[in-house]
Amino acid sequence: MKRGSRLSVALHVLVHLAESRGVPATSEQLAACVRTNPVVIRRAMAGLREAGLVRSARGHGGGWTLARDAASVTLRDVYAALGEEPLVAIGAAVENPDCLIERAVAGALDDVRREAEARLRARLAEITLADVADEIGRQAPHERSEENNGSFAL
Repeated sequence: MKRGSRLSVALHVLVHLAESRGVPATSEQLAACVRTNPVVIRRAMAGLREAGLVRSARGHGGGWTLARDAASVTLRDVYAALGEEPLVAIGAAVENPDCLIERAVAGALDDVRREAEARLRARLAEITLADVADEIGRQAPHERSEENNGSFAL
């Protein structure tokens, strides 16, 4: 999986789970939603399970479900559960640590990156899975299927 896509993929499948209203979804179903391999889903979901965000059940009728209400799960919770990869990829390569200019540039860019990361983390803490699901409903209410009780089909 591409660097930085883990958060996006995890959020995508978690919103599917939120929309499924407690009906378990298999790794295969979730993988089809994001066009990836089920192994990728299982790896991502393992960290989310350890953080208490999802549950899994084996066997017939098993699969993944949310362990908490979607309104109580922030995007920051998901980001933390995945291991907090850098959100901002700005920085300077220090190839000559003896160069005063290079050190000054690297220091300035590091300060900017740290500030941007802090702001992004704070904003992620303000948005819940329920907020994302609500946005989907506002953007495309006609795409919800009646047979899925108003949720999006997996």
